[in-house]
Amino acid sequence: MKRKIKNISGVTLIEILIGVVISVVMMAAMFTSYNVVNSTYSQVTDTAKISQAGRETLGMIMRDVRLAGYKYFGDDIPYDPVQHIPILITKQSLTNPCDKIQIVYGDLKSKNTTPATFDFVRYRITYQCAEDSRIDPKGNGSQTYFDTEKLKVLQKKKEIWNKGNPGSFVVDTTAYPETYPAETVVKYVQDLIFSPIDQAGKKIDPPPSSTNNNDKVNSIKIVDVLLSVRSKNEFFRNKKPRIKQSLGDTGRNIGANSNDRFKRETILISAHARNLGL
Repeated sequence: MKRKIKNISGVTLIEILIGVVISVVMMAAMFTSYNVVNSTYSQVTDTAKISQAGRETLGMIMRDVRLAGYKYFGDDIPYDPVQHIPILITKQSLTNPCDKIQIVYGDLKSKNTTPATFDFVRYRITYQCAEDSRIDPKGNGSQTYFDTEKLKVLQKKKEIWNKGNPGSFVVDTTAYPETYPAETVVKYVQDLIFSPIDQAGKKIDPPPSSTNNNDKVNSIKIVDVLLSVRSKNEFFRNKKPRIKQSLGDTGRNIGANSNDRFKRETILISAHARNLGL
């Protein structure tokens, strides 16, 4: 008697190889899509960060400019024509990589007494750029990357007037914890420009100081502020100069000589000095 043999179904080696090839192609497509999405997300996030940091910093500068020259009624601190200039702008130079602004204003500081009494005080806030002292992210163990790319950090400092003879602005975190030394507020800065404007809407050039246009130290009505920052990572596919205009000085146009793929953000505001130019 013959035993019936049932047909055994299965896949051949060729079919298995075809399935493997199709799976590899699908995985490669998924991996490529993920890389593209992840790269795009990183670029958008990087751009959003530099834009947000720049706008928040300019908002902080605007609030401080509004305080310039403010004093309480009865302020008994003698005015120093050199140290107490409400808005002092120092333009870019070999030792000053960006423009610098110093803002002076008066305030009251309470004493630890009963009943409460107050002292008149005077503060000075300084915004200025400094060379980026971080280590090269490319692993060269030096700051050559930041020097070559002309990248700086923007720092802010707050001082209080020491009524000595002669008086001077100092940072004393023990007696005056509201003061602080220079602290970094924005990185990857390429330029910072301040332009003082008078009541007639005209630029005051050179900016008022104890030696230049000293009769106009209280005539500043508006300060135009321009901040240029660069993305941390490359953004565009192709290299080419991407020029960002400065404030009235073509020699300070950002990106004119930079043939790269980085994105640069230039933010401009007009800060009104509410206590000056009245």
